Amino acid sequence: MITGLDHLVLLCPEIDSGVAVYERLLGRKADWRAEVEGGGASALFRLGNTSLELLAPAGEGPLGDRLAELIEANGPGLTTLAFGSDGLTADRETFLRRGLEPGAVTQGQSTHSETGAQRQSQSLRLPDEKAGGIKVFIVEPGEGVLSPAPAAADAVHGLDHAVVNTAAPDRALAFYGAKLGLRLAMDRTNPDWGVRLIFFRTGGLTIEVARRLSEPEDTSRPDTFWGLTWAVEDIEAAHKRLSGSGFDISEIRKGRKPGSRVFTIRNGTMNVPTLFIAHETV
Repeated sequence: MITGLDHLVLLCPEIDSGVAVYERLLGRKADWRAEVEGGGASALFRLGNTSLELLAPAGEGPLGDRLAELIEANGPGLTTLAFGSDGLTADRETFLRRGLEPGAVTQGQSTHSETGAQRQSQSLRLPDEKAGGIKVFIVEPGEGVLSPAPAAADAVHGLDHAVVNTAAPDRALAFYGAKLGLRLAMDRTNPDWGVRLIFFRTGGLTIEVARRLSEPEDTSRPDTFWGLTWAVEDIEAAHKRLSGSGFDISEIRKGRKPGSRVFTIRNGTMNVPTLFIAHETV
């Protein structure tokens, strides 16, 4: 079964500059750096409830060429949701019965570019059209699983939620809920905000699917990523750190969820609308 969100993939033009940006943004160092077969390079930030993988072209090869084409066409940005599994073979059979047409299970291995340490996993991909246009993988970690390093109070310790925009809310309900099996936590239409929000909970975070009420429903339109909300313990300290790091950020304000406070990163995140949030502890 799906255990959570294993990682998200953020496509960036060049790996070193991408790592520099996200080390400043998240307030923590990348936990893993590796070359990717076919002309790519990756860096992984391991957080408390998921990971963020940066992926960039690096040299000649079919992967590097494809990544460069995507960046040329769309710019940098989020491309993939990779959900974690504790039994990929059984999950594949379940997805077949549910009509998701999963691909074959493939073996993966990553070698740290500096230490030579290795991580192993197996994964499968769901067809984009079955996932509403979002790239979705299911991953079962193997040997070499990374544990999150302790985070300072002003650093990101986890992902609060990831937002996907949709013009087909019933399609999203069917995919994330009935077919993937994520828990539906909320389905609410708020005319004051002009949006219908559908929340799915998995592994201590939320996949938020948003449908703008001003736009007609349209099953022919693919879903798209919107942005990420990162969780911190001390929002004043995080605000001060990011202000000093050169990011253009908003003032701290009350969040929509009672007991939360947020601020916005206005730019410099490689086309990823970004919010920081802290929740009051009782």
